[in-house]
Amino acid sequence: MEVAGVVLAAGAGVRLRPLTRHRPKPLCPVAGVPLLDLAVARVRGVAGEIAVNVHHGREAMERHLAGTDPTLHVSIEDERALGTAGALGRLRPWIAGRPVVVVNGDTWCPVPLAPLLEGWDGERTRLYVVGRWPTPRPRLVAAVMPWTDVAALAPVPSGLWEVAWRAALDEGRLDVAPARGPFVDCGTPGAYLAANLAATEGRGHVDPAAAVGDGVALTASVVWDDGRVEAGEVLDHAVRYAGGRTLLIR
Repeated sequence: MEVAGVVLAAGAGVRLRPLTRHRPKPLCPVAGVPLLDLAVARVRGVAGEIAVNVHHGREAMERHLAGTDPTLHVSIEDERALGTAGALGRLRPWIAGRPVVVVNGDTWCPVPLAPLLEGWDGERTRLYVVGRWPTPRPRLVAAVMPWTDVAALAPVPSGLWEVAWRAALDEGRLDVAPARGPFVDCGTPGAYLAANLAATEGRGHVDPAAAVGDGVALTASVVWDDGRVEAGEVLDHAVRYAGGRTLLIR
């Protein structure tokens, strides 16, 4: 069965400010790799073709996508972000009858997606979640939806839970598969640092392109590729980004 993949990456990242004032949230790196690239790599394991939707930070996102993987289909949401359901509604001509695997481009979760499709009947929506279900905000690793459900989505601002998944649950057409592994929603600075520490076993990460002076002391911190750390500086649970800007996380 041919499956399409969609990485949702159009959000504003308001809760992750000030980092997202300097780059879109999906381009914020975990262990030196943008969240978007990590998401695409996970979807690549189960889908032949992948689309990424773009709205906030459009120019930066388009530059990055063109430079890293020109085979990706880029769905531009011009006037407004369409939400999780609206994004798929806009992509219906591209999805074109195929089931679709959907992931969020702003979460860190190195869990393979192949188990999501194991034994899937091709007719019911299946959610792949970490932790207990149901909860008000399940930690969603990914979802697979049949074309019949995708075909009903409109390209208007809307969410998948509200317009599709809740009804599928009520009608007995929604399955939940447990995912086992680390999961971090990188929505806040604290969570973003936590993802980096989880990915590096607590060491933190200094990008090789960063300008780092002699005699620095870095503890559980992240330095972006455009960051600069002067000689003798001490960083403890911090993110150094956009030159000399520092975000302390306590």
